[in-house]
Amino acid sequence: MLGVLGTAVSAILVRYSQAPSLVTATYRLGWTVLLLLPAALLRGGAEWKRVTRRDVGLCALSGVCLALHFALWFESLKWTSVASSTALVSTEVIFVALGFALLFGGRISRLGWGAIALAVAGSTVLAFAGGGSGGTVGGNGLALAGAAAVAAYTLIGRYQREHLSTTVYTALTYTACLITLLVLDGVTGTAVWGWPPREWLIDLGLAVFCTLMGHSLFSWCLRELSPAYVSAAKLCEPVFAAVLAGILFGEIPDPAEWISGGMVLAGVLLYTYTER
Repeated sequence: MLGVLGTAVSAILVRYSQAPSLVTATYRLGWTVLLLLPAALLRGGAEWKRVTRRDVGLCALSGVCLALHFALWFESLKWTSVASSTALVSTEVIFVALGFALLFGGRISRLGWGAIALAVAGSTVLAFAGGGSGGTVGGNGLALAGAAAVAAYTLIGRYQREHLSTTVYTALTYTACLITLLVLDGVTGTAVWGWPPREWLIDLGLAVFCTLMGHSLFSWCLRELSPAYVSAAKLCEPVFAAVLAGILFGEIPDPAEWISGGMVLAGVLLYTYTER
């Protein structure tokens, strides 16, 4: 629940930012690494000596996927509504459930698949219901691409969290993510420096609430819960984000959006039951 609340704030803070999407993502990860890495080096202790080249490579790949997720999703928020963007990016559960079943031999019951289908159906209706502000096909497409990228990040995290602590895994992954974003800044010619303090504060909030309290908690959960469940729980994010967007930006959901939001919550609760 804390992870979902943390990530729900992400779309709101990104909307407040006036910097390019890549700059917002870069600052967010810059703050995250700055806050996390010193503690990780101290708390990791002897575990750092057991980290293999394979671990570094997989965490780097995970970081690349997370960087692509941030870049794609943040850009989608400039072209579509908060409700549509967060709903579509939460379809991550489709990609994760398939990957979990195909790559890890995971089993999802018929009731579990039904619960996922209900939650995804609710997210889909929520994305195209209309509401306070419309979206564009391009913006919705970026959100879907962001969902595929974060699904890959989640699946790699599941594998790595079987033998790496949350501290070491997130330190390696977030560092790789920051490096990837800096490379993307250079390739696209995006100016990283010269932005006002307001942007730094927004991105500090993204780092604390959305990354450390959001993504890091999800990474911790991957050792205790299946990746399909963690991804299904994230489907609550569009509901909270839509409510906040309505209060702060006047993006008032219409009746169809309220109904579809209820479908999302019902699907998540049902999937929680099947996991138990």
